[in-house]
Amino acid sequence: MGFRSATCLAACTTFGYVPWNYHEPEPGVYNFNGSRDLIAFLNEASIANLLVILRPGPYICAEWEMGGLPAWLLRKPNVRLRTSDPDFLAAVDSWFKVLLPKIYPWLYHNGGNIISIQVENEYGSYRACDISYMRHLAGLFRALLGEEILLFTTDGPEGLKCGSLEGLYTTVDFGPADNMTKIFALQREYEPHGPLVNSEYYTGWLDYWGQNHSTRSITDVTRGLENMLKLGASVNMYMFHGGTNFGYWNGADEKGHFLPITTSYDYDAPISEAGDVTPKLFALRNVISQFQEIPLGPLPPPSPKMMLGPLTLYLDGYMLDFLHLLCPQGPIHSILPMTFEAVRQDRGFMLYRTYLMYPVFEPTQFWVPNNGVHDRAYVMVDGVFQGVLERNMKHKLFLTGKMGATVDVLLENMGRLSFGSNYSDFKGLLEPPILGQTILTHWLMFPLEVDKLVKWWFPPQLLKNSRPQIPSGPIFYSTTFSILDSGGDTFLFLPGWTKGQVWINGFNLGRYWTKRGPQQTLYVPRPLLFPTGSLNKITLLELENVPPQPEIQFLDSPILNSTLHKTYIYSLSADTQSDSEPMELSGH
Repeated sequence: MGFRSATCLAACTTFGYVPWNYHEPEPGVYNFNGSRDLIAFLNEASIANLLVILRPGPYICAEWEMGGLPAWLLRKPNVRLRTSDPDFLAAVDSWFKVLLPKIYPWLYHNGGNIISIQVENEYGSYRACDISYMRHLAGLFRALLGEEILLFTTDGPEGLKCGSLEGLYTTVDFGPADNMTKIFALQREYEPHGPLVNSEYYTGWLDYWGQNHSTRSITDVTRGLENMLKLGASVNMYMFHGGTNFGYWNGADEKGHFLPITTSYDYDAPISEAGDVTPKLFALRNVISQFQEIPLGPLPPPSPKMMLGPLTLYLDGYMLDFLHLLCPQGPIHSILPMTFEAVRQDRGFMLYRTYLMYPVFEPTQFWVPNNGVHDRAYVMVDGVFQGVLERNMKHKLFLTGKMGATVDVLLENMGRLSFGSNYSDFKGLLEPPILGQTILTHWLMFPLEVDKLVKWWFPPQLLKNSRPQIPSGPIFYSTTFSILDSGGDTFLFLPGWTKGQVWINGFNLGRYWTKRGPQQTLYVPRPLLFPTGSLNKITLLELENVPPQPEIQFLDSPILNSTLHKTYIYSLSADTQSDSEPMELSGH
């Protein structure tokens, strides 16, 4: 679904985001079908007797690509996001004039189930502090939705000054490790009357690639909830139900360096990524039962889970061999490399190609100035993989090559910044690469349609080109399999694989990064698999190194914390994790 979900107490309420970029993929082109069907979501909530608190943005954070803002906004490179910049406001106005009339009949006073709507999201954490922008949004919501619906803002305690606005109800967000008495007192300074509201009470936390898996102890979470309910506060638990950043939809943070968010958004939530109740849920129910009546009857059992494999994958071919299918319109020519946004490639991958104008006999430094790789570059010379450059992490390789050799640089967009000072996060080669003392020019750029290739064009018949004995560099592998009986949800385990993207029956499950972790498995919902008697197909785009035994397995439980990483456990006694930098606790 295109909606992050949480649960609010004390009432049967669901809390949902609406990602703008999920519904308007191109300016003026709207999609509310399938997983993007907002009205179906509201209807299902109504059937379940749930009230709805809606968060339509325009910025939502949610650890979602660019915080829900469409990447096409960056096609105007000077646009100032989340401000009263006329170009930005024109796009916002156009979007809301489509979205808000759709939800108008669902407002509570119109007989629907939407009881309140959030304006923007944690705006006080953004550097602009543009009060005119917030006033414009409030006026737009009122003009399109009327005066009766409750509009509100939410911010961490440090963000109330710039995030609150007179006429919008001010709420705060914080986790169990924070001083709730102090934070609620701050809320009272901005909202003297009405309920105390923690609109994001963090039951867990997100994960970054290369860092530890995050958890919050049941004791800390339940104690914090009990203390807030004793104060008579209203509490929204974020997250209540874990989720998944399928495809390329994960966001990223900038905390000293670029931190892309994992595919799993399990969040150590009371209900897991796979929809199963956890001990944390039972503990929270026990706390809530002390303050209000809770529904009687058993909870749904865990969904059936499936194990399968190991399965051997087979080589389909190197990415470079499929270039004519991945970019059927042919390359774009430019003296200097262009960004993803400049060539209208919003997500995924783009290949940059140039040719050596002279022989390079000795290993010579290849680098991109000013941290200009956004976000990972897979470098090849005459089709042979040379290594990786990575934003903030690895800045140079050493290359050799004959005159006329082909230099290919595959750029991967790892997700745009989604929180705080999420400045315009352009992707691709932001500066021309340098080899030795020479700036490389005359580039061909191939915006790659990888998802279309996997879904519609495989398996094409290719001539087998001469390649190294040990496969490395961007390469496709696949296999087919069938499931027994009715099957069930499962978790894809890729032991020995390095990093890449994976598809099941053409559906983009998301990124794997086995080598870096902490996440080791990808959640595969049962509806993605064909029934017994039909063949399912799994396709991998491995970007770096293939294991000696190219196998995968399907497990009946997830592995979200690799043994190379120590789990973060947040406690009430400290706001920081041991052996790590402090973690900022607002940002959803």
